[in-house]
Amino acid sequence: MRQKSGKPSANRDLLRALPQVGELLEREDVTPLVEFHGHELVAHMLRAVIDSTRQGILDGAITERRDIEPGTIVLKLSAALNRASAPNLCRVINATGVILHTSLGRAVLPPEAWAGAADIARGYSMLELNRETGKRGDRDDHIAGIAAELTGAEAATVVNNNAAATWLILNELAAGKEAIIARAHMVEIGGSYRMMDVMKKSSAMMVEVGATNKAKASDYEKALSENTGCIIKVHTSNYKISGFTEYASLEELVEIGRRRNVPVVYDLGAGSLVDLKPFGLVDEPMVQELVKSGADLVCFSGDKLLGGPQAGICVGKKEYIARLKKNQMFRMMRCDKITLALLEATLRLYRDPKRVWQRVPTLAMISEPLKDVKARATKLHGKLDALKGVEAEVVEHEAFVGGGSLPTEKLASYAVSVKAAEMSPDELASRLRTGTPSIFGRIAGDRLLLDCRTVSDSDCAGIDAALSTALMK
Repeated sequence: MRQKSGKPSANRDLLRALPQVGELLEREDVTPLVEFHGHELVAHMLRAVIDSTRQGILDGAITERRDIEPGTIVLKLSAALNRASAPNLCRVINATGVILHTSLGRAVLPPEAWAGAADIARGYSMLELNRETGKRGDRDDHIAGIAAELTGAEAATVVNNNAAATWLILNELAAGKEAIIARAHMVEIGGSYRMMDVMKKSSAMMVEVGATNKAKASDYEKALSENTGCIIKVHTSNYKISGFTEYASLEELVEIGRRRNVPVVYDLGAGSLVDLKPFGLVDEPMVQELVKSGADLVCFSGDKLLGGPQAGICVGKKEYIARLKKNQMFRMMRCDKITLALLEATLRLYRDPKRVWQRVPTLAMISEPLKDVKARATKLHGKLDALKGVEAEVVEHEAFVGGGSLPTEKLASYAVSVKAAEMSPDELASRLRTGTPSIFGRIAGDRLLLDCRTVSDSDCAGIDAALSTALMK
């Protein structure tokens, strides 16, 4: 006769021995958890831990009595509570070398901006009240004046992002009418955002002109009709077509628009208020240049090259800005008080064109001299190379602006190449990513690279401590 396995019996013994929720809640080492997290959350998480333990027993993953003892369950409970209480949106050290990293929050905000926004957040604010008259005001007043001042536009407004700004403009100017656009400008950006789909949703009728590599002024002129709502030119910020190409200039389109009484829109996307050419970034026009060229409306992002919060800024002629603000969808897209506070503070920094390069982190990272980046990499290398089991070296690297801006442009940089003994670069990257602070680098071959153009001096200590912890796991 075959002898029966003792495993089912052992499982039953472990299941019977599982402590009860009520008993565990009475323990002295659980009391501080209840006081800190609250009874309901602790009880909920405790049931989840016990259920998980029970399933582990049934699956055969838990076979030892010590794994179900009350002290062990409490340790699991404490870890589970810490995970549940930790914010999902947490601070990250960006060592990828991508300055405007979309997945890591794009622009790092200036200290003046987040300090001012914190002050607004902690109390009431003058959001929609005129301070002088005491009557209801317009929340746009906080940024409209300075945005117009900095760009040379007649007026300005802001919505929650540039995609919303583009949709709003198309809906207001060309709903039920034609919007003329070059075939090469039918862009797609992250998240499957496609210009042709935006046009459709805005109720504008898209009229493509030209070929992929050529769209002349005459192509636009031939496409005009009595039902034309606007001409729109889109900056191809996330790709580049080179070679046998020819595209109508904004000045040519403005001349056509003036003559035919059709508004001309420029969807800039990233949107810079400073000249980036001295740093080798030659394909990004300044907002002021587009306004000066006569565009009726220009829209651009707040959280890209501007270095502020997510927003869609529209500048241009008063009559068209006024129309945007009267659109029924405008209220659904407007910004809250925190965004407005962040944006206003960021824009104010541009009033000092010399100091803005140091005060706006995005611009500081773009313009930082290579020797300073190397010095930071050398400093970080000294810390990391001293850790047991770590092989580190300073290497030349290439950084990117990112955020859908200047895709073919690179910034010379330096990185610290890290290799951990008996650990793959993927494992090391995972441990740093899931640690505190969370650190993101780039894997190249058998090493993890930490690019120091996007790492601040204060970040170096955090990387040192995080790597030490990662090696001990």
